[in-house]
Amino acid sequence: MRMYIGRHQAVSARDFVELAVGTPVELWLGVEGESEMERAARLDAARDILADNPGLPDEVSRVAAEAIEAFAPELFNVTPLVRRSVARHRSRRGRDVAA
Repeated sequence: MRMYIGRHQAVSARDFVELAVGTPVELWLGVEGESEMERAARLDAARDILADNPGLPDEVSRVAAEAIEAFAPELFNVTPLVRRSVARHRSRRGRDVAA
């Protein structure tokens, strides 16, 4: 199955994210061995992008959720855990009522 964002083919997960978001992943995550100057420039560019597009974090979250839903939907199958104190309280209350 081929995936396209606009007219560009995404051949890897990294390509998909970069094309969907419109910025390279390295801008946000950095690269191994970058100097302090490179890091400062990268973070400055990221701040400018976020200032120009304040909805970008929500858009990225939406893209990530859609990708998970499409390729790994089992990650959304969660079971809420009952806190122990609530479970103990309920079992004590049940015993008091029955006694």
